[in-house]
Amino acid sequence: MDYAKESLRLHQQWGGKIEVVATVPANDQESLSLAYTPGVAQPCLAIRDNIDRSYELTRRHNLCAVITDGSAVLGLGDIGPEAGMPVMEGKCVLFKTFGGIDAFPLCVKTQDVDEFVQTVYNISGSFGGINLEDIAAPRCFEIERKLKEKCDIPVFHDDQHGTAIIALAGLTNALKVVGKNKEEVRVVFSGAGSAAISITRLLLLAGYRDITLCDKFGAIYQGCPQLNWAQQEIAKVTNLEGRRGNLADLLVGADVFIGVSAPGLVTPDMVRTMERDAIVFACANPTPEIFPDDARLGGARVVSTGRSDFPNQINNVLAFPGVFRGAFDVRARDINEEMKMAAAQALAGLISEEELSEDYIIPKPFDPRVVPAVAEAVAEAARRTGVARI
Repeated sequence: MDYAKESLRLHQQWGGKIEVVATVPANDQESLSLAYTPGVAQPCLAIRDNIDRSYELTRRHNLCAVITDGSAVLGLGDIGPEAGMPVMEGKCVLFKTFGGIDAFPLCVKTQDVDEFVQTVYNISGSFGGINLEDIAAPRCFEIERKLKEKCDIPVFHDDQHGTAIIALAGLTNALKVVGKNKEEVRVVFSGAGSAAISITRLLLLAGYRDITLCDKFGAIYQGCPQLNWAQQEIAKVTNLEGRRGNLADLLVGADVFIGVSAPGLVTPDMVRTMERDAIVFACANPTPEIFPDDARLGGARVVSTGRSDFPNQINNVLAFPGVFRGAFDVRARDINEEMKMAAAQALAGLISEEELSEDYIIPKPFDPRVVPAVAEAVAEAARRTGVARI
């Protein structure tokens, strides 16, 4: 199937992928008076007296805002907020389909950090959580940090944290397959944007020690002149040996490659220079840094991509529906690092030792166990860390 052509045709036919559906009647005088005036005044007064009752008396308890500025939409770049709407609507479909969560797309027409933050904060009382989407780095880091400081509901940038959760889960099981320890492996990234930095932070929290990021200029190291502020921060805790060189140089002797960058950057010959039983996560979409057959030709033992037509797909739908489901179930104020770690551990734990193999290190997106397992783990972590309200 020509997915591009068929999707465009269907979007024209659909005229949008979501709609608002009333859950109560308003088709006679009595039902109208209960759903609206005069009866609706009573729940309004109850919420005035106790704002937390907005979760009980409105749909807020199960409503997530999916918000972008259109500056980094898929692999298309800065195409503008209106052009990002099909993706935001699609994300809302996934929230509902996989997590049973109502979601509403919002595309904000500004790339000023403070203006964006204030806009989102001003509407945050209407929602139980905020999912940031397709916002360019490094602005996305500052936006998320400021919103988390201002809002009393979960704020989650899926491009960062969803990818990080699944990468950690997959890598946890991949290391089991090849019989290596996280404390001893050397990890090399291609890419130094939002996904790479977020994955790195979670890997460090999980106990990985030797991580080096590489962008188009070469290795990221402390004092590197062309880094933005977010890259400067991550450079303080990575590449502790101060390695220099390009991606090919860095891959020599590496145990793990994680690509969140651009197509075709890795060759079989580059993989051959890696350590025995190398692990390759080539997640650029739709064309990975190296295709699985080529990676295996170079000697890789475990290979993962972002594509659904190869084994071990790194797909964010494995994370965000369950993460938000768990956060909403306990009315969490935040999605913290412990909750992300719990989500990754839950995902990895769904595959038994008997099932684990080179082509099965992470559950498939339609595995019905995924969302309940992730949600339960996230909810438990929220309670344990004191961010749950119920």
